[in-house]
Amino acid sequence: MAATAGHTNRLMHVTNKFSSRCFLVDTGTDLNVLPLTTFETRARGPTLRAANRSMIKTFGTCSVQIQLGKDKFLVNCLAKCLPDLVHVDQAGFIKNRYSADNVVKLISLINISQQQFDLPMVKMLKPDVDKTKVKWEKDLEISISPDVWMSICEDRSHDSFSFWIDEKSPVGLDQPVVVRHLAGIFRSLWKKMMKKWSVTQSLTFSEQLEAGIRYFDLRVSTKPGEGDELYFIHGLFGNKVYDGLIEINNFLKSHSKEVIFLDFNHHYAMQDSNHQYLIQMLSKIFGSRLCRVNLVEEITLQYLWERNYQVLVFYHHPVAHDFPFLWPGHQMPAPWANTTDAQKLVQFLETTLNERAKRGTFHVSQAILTPQAKTVIRGLIVGLRDSLVTRNLPVIMNWVKCQKPGVNGVNIITSDFVELVDFATTVIKLNYQLLHDKSKHRHF
Repeated sequence: MAATAGHTNRLMHVTNKFSSRCFLVDTGTDLNVLPLTTFETRARGPTLRAANRSMIKTFGTCSVQIQLGKDKFLVNCLAKCLPDLVHVDQAGFIKNRYSADNVVKLISLINISQQQFDLPMVKMLKPDVDKTKVKWEKDLEISISPDVWMSICEDRSHDSFSFWIDEKSPVGLDQPVVVRHLAGIFRSLWKKMMKKWSVTQSLTFSEQLEAGIRYFDLRVSTKPGEGDELYFIHGLFGNKVYDGLIEINNFLKSHSKEVIFLDFNHHYAMQDSNHQYLIQMLSKIFGSRLCRVNLVEEITLQYLWERNYQVLVFYHHPVAHDFPFLWPGHQMPAPWANTTDAQKLVQFLETTLNERAKRGTFHVSQAILTPQAKTVIRGLIVGLRDSLVTRNLPVIMNWVKCQKPGVNGVNIITSDFVELVDFATTVIKLNYQLLHDKSKHRHF
């Protein structure tokens, strides 16, 4: 059945806001027939037949990217059916993704949910807001809560704060002397190139949380001329630590079942007084949400929810032993491959997983490639994302998809530019292997 724009009917249409062309919403359609304009070249197209078997003359094929408009419109249209969706997968309207992609994902979920009815998981989309608040840990409540957290797979962003880097700031002490020296010579030009290699994420803290990221890799430093104020740092200085923590806490206030990990693994130009200042900041902002140190084997979702804990802070400094809410860094080992070769990275990840401690610690699999000097020189203008990350993502993601969570499997996986692929969803889905395993045991 076809429908023409301008005619009144009961069929649902969407309009491409760029071209004003009207498209019939029909999930069974393989292609759309578009009228030939005077600006398009005539060519021989495929032979088509209408429902009454008459011939439809065509003049070639083309691909059209449709911008459907705001996601809020689709949320309103689909809100009534969303509560009935049941499957171990998840779908949502994600910021910066075309609405058409979201619809395809949702339709796929509906088709699968009609075939499998076990392990329910429903995402909540509010029609009155433009974006989904992802609450994946709460969705695991029924089936995974008895499992210790070291068995659950978490998604982590590498240098989580680096979505904004101030190219006007001085070069940080995390950089070699030669890099700081060159910055003094070439000044703004050098810093602009540095920024291309310092930025490893595009999403803000709030956007990462909404995408499903629950583990944050944090590096902090004092800044020359700024007194005790602390900043995030990766080559150049980023946002104030205080502002970032407030942003994270605001998310937790409205998502009481979500739990996050803050890993302060690098500290630069910090004296004892600076550590005390940061620790007081953490205590003041998160308060009773801070989880006190305990045996790792005791940490389950149920344990955390019963005590209203939402934040685990790992602090890689001896001062951590003086505070009950600071987990020592050695309980969060993160082996680093330090390679630009994706295949060597995969081999390293497999080796370190096999050597993973069975008790007493969490474990981070750093699925990231590290640029060497020659890598930076070759891609000086292009930057980290386009010269190293994007082309190697397929190999890395294939490894991630083949993993299994559990004491002998992956626990926390880290990645650069988590938005380039559906990284968070891929990692979260690994947890449902635990549910399938439990289901099999129940059947036996």
